[in-house]
Amino acid sequence: MEEKPSALQQKLTDDLKQAMRGGDTVKRSVIRLVMAAIKNAEIARQKTLEDTDILGVIAKEIRQRKESIEAFKQGNRPDLVAQEEAEMAVLEQYLPKQMSRDEIVAEARKVIAEVGAGGPGDKGKVMPRLIAKLKDKADGREINEVVTELLG
Repeated sequence: MEEKPSALQQKLTDDLKQAMRGGDTVKRSVIRLVMAAIKNAEIARQKTLEDTDILGVIAKEIRQRKESIEAFKQGNRPDLVAQEEAEMAVLEQYLPKQMSRDEIVAEARKVIAEVGAGGPGDKGKVMPRLIAKLKDKADGREINEVVTELLG
């Protein structure tokens, strides 16, 4: 199972070393968490992860931070909200630039026209193509909301 690390794993390793040298404790702990999550995913799948799989792990970590932020806001814990937001900012540096809602709407309209979707019943034709097209560039929930609006 020992292979050359992917470009993204190499970047994480380099950034970890830099954070340790620079005393950036938030970045250090977040990168360690991500590397552990990647290692766990590799053990579970019994294979080395590609960059696309690693991006999925990072996206999952970001989703967990977002959920935690919501919970901490409801629990009136601004200190913990700030900590989670700082961790999320570090994680987001490793994802490709996310699309704006307008860009998602434009892509969704193209796919809807391509498949000739006319109403909510055609969502099943649109979603798989759109998700494949926007993978790693947009959140699945947001894609779903846009398609539901446009077909509604």
